[in-house]
Amino acid sequence: MSLRISILGSGSSGNCTYIASNETAVLIDAGLSARQIGLRLESVGATLDDIRGVCVSHEHDDHTQGLRVLHKRKGIPLYANGGTMEALCRDPAFGSVAWQIFTTGAAFAVGDLLIEPFSVPHDAYEPVGFVISCGDSRVGVVTDMGMPTTLIRERLRHCRLLVVESNHDEYMLQEAERPWHLKQRIRGRQGHLSNQRAAAMLAEIAGPQLSTVFLAHMSSECNRPELAQQTVMEVLGRAGHTHIAVNVTYPDRPTELFAC
Repeated sequence: MSLRISILGSGSSGNCTYIASNETAVLIDAGLSARQIGLRLESVGATLDDIRGVCVSHEHDDHTQGLRVLHKRKGIPLYANGGTMEALCRDPAFGSVAWQIFTTGAAFAVGDLLIEPFSVPHDAYEPVGFVISCGDSRVGVVTDMGMPTTLIRERLRHCRLLVVESNHDEYMLQEAERPWHLKQRIRGRQGHLSNQRAAAMLAEIAGPQLSTVFLAHMSSECNRPELAQQTVMEVLGRAGHTHIAVNVTYPDRPTELFAC
């Protein structure tokens, strides 16, 4: 039994990932407009009518932009933990949402998908990453993390496919024309993961079961897709993990549909 996955969009302008078994399809985050999510799903052979739920990692706009419309117009259930739900419900537009509340650290099922939320360090109320499994297929999705904690590494260690933040190149961030306090936030323990730190984490947790990595949430100003990809491939290669395919994601279009 395998899972199919496409990263419909990733970056500061919006994040959304499609994951499906033969029976059940979900989205991880909905940071694009509902219209864009629908169009991008159609481009990979799916529709909004297929979606059984949206699992929300945290409340920031680039992960939640399309939530309300997907729920109100299409009736798609929204899954979030208590902290994320409370943060979103400060906006009256979310007052009528019938949330499906999960507990961080406790697995829950959507159809035949088992979804395991785990805590990540980021400047949000209760941010999480997810491992989604069906049979012996396991996919890990974790973006917006300031550092790769022991918990994150352990949750991702046995996945076949990973979607991991590779936000910035450390030198490009240092040289960017950005305020010092913003640079400190990005590189901080609750900020975003650099190419270099993403590569080191992947080299540590990679094993024979990991076949595919997607680098996500890349900064348009402080990173380049080819640089992120090269950095990670070089570190994985030096660690002997030459069997792993390293792919990039895009803010303006979906990746192709991958099976794992």
